[in-house]
Amino acid sequence: MSLATPATSEDNRTLDGGLPLRILHRPGPAILAARLAIPGGSGRDPAGGRGAHQLLAGSMTRGCGELDAEALADCVEGAGAALRVEAHEDGLVLALKCAADDAPTLVPLLLAMARRPRLEPEQVAIERQLNLQMLQRQKEDPFQLAHDQLRRLLYGNGPYGHDPLGIEAELAGLGPKDLRPLVEGLGADGAVLVLCGDAPSALEAALEQELAASPWSTHTPRPQAFAGPPRATGHFGQQIQDTEQVVLMLGAATVPLAHPDALALRLLQAHLGLGMSSRLFITMREERGLAYDVGVHLPAYSGGPPFVMHLSTSAERVAEATTCLLDEWQRLLEERLDQGSRLLALAKFQGQDAMGRQTCSQIAERQALVLSHGLPSDHVRQVMERAPGIGAEDLRAAARRWLTAPSLSLVGPAPALEQAHQAWLNHGLSRP
Repeated sequence: MSLATPATSEDNRTLDGGLPLRILHRPGPAILAARLAIPGGSGRDPAGGRGAHQLLAGSMTRGCGELDAEALADCVEGAGAALRVEAHEDGLVLALKCAADDAPTLVPLLLAMARRPRLEPEQVAIERQLNLQMLQRQKEDPFQLAHDQLRRLLYGNGPYGHDPLGIEAELAGLGPKDLRPLVEGLGADGAVLVLCGDAPSALEAALEQELAASPWSTHTPRPQAFAGPPRATGHFGQQIQDTEQVVLMLGAATVPLAHPDALALRLLQAHLGLGMSSRLFITMREERGLAYDVGVHLPAYSGGPPFVMHLSTSAERVAEATTCLLDEWQRLLEERLDQGSRLLALAKFQGQDAMGRQTCSQIAERQALVLSHGLPSDHVRQVMERAPGIGAEDLRAAARRWLTAPSLSLVGPAPALEQAHQAWLNHGLSRP
């Protein structure tokens, strides 16, 4: 079976008020995926109001313009469409997938949700309660606890120091009056609407009609200045949880998607954590049986995203697992990848790119991400062309620039944490 991506043609327009519209015409079923990406997100939550942008995102789906919550749900679900709105660390993403025939009716709703959310008190209260319940459930998840603790170590009270859901005590006090100023500021740093699939000719006029009802002055997003990742507020954190396993997360703040070293770090991510042939999987799980699961996380932020190795292990073998994880991190700083490992990482990176653009939704998601970071539309193509030229010394040099002082986050039973802490203190990485 061929995995080739169907050819696309492209149109670039600018709607009234300055909103860029990128249309990727793609042959196939008569469906359309739309993404409205607006820079901002939980990294812009106001002081004392962490969780505000995610609360706004959820509330947008609970009525906009002339449609209350029930009418909006009927309009979308009655057409068999899928709608979601999420706040990420760097932006809001309004996502829709629908039949092409329904696009002139449904896609303008994305603009209405961004410009004219109803924010009815009872609907905001329902959404707030759902978010508070999710935060409560996260307290039972050791992986989430370790991740939140690592956020605090790396970013403190900075923009990336909290989950987009927010902080319970602050979220509990938020209401419509706190969300309306956020709506007024949406688009100040730009916005972009990406469509992929079968875009009907009547759609652009429908979008202009919605903008006429609620004018929106915005522009193409621009790259953010990057002065380097923040200094970590701490290099070790632990939280006791009475379980039979320990979650370890070792991470460092690095560089944004636009940075020249971002590609090298993503190749290292592929080498360490992508698939069952990855370095961490083979070393820590297959050969030594130290990990229940293991992986590497590197999100795409416009600031300094975390490069994170994570694993869960048994309480009995936590000291050995901690030392092994630290040794693998140290290995990135000291040793060059051999040719076979480098080429395997490159192949995985290229394969991941190909598999990530098979559907209209995937293509729209990726293009919206790139454009919302202020990068050119062909950024991914440029990266893929550069990737084969990144050598082993380039990889080691990037690791040495950004990964020399990681922070370790632990969650598990107290005796195991003490053993892991001692393993940390005995390792050279604990003394950056």
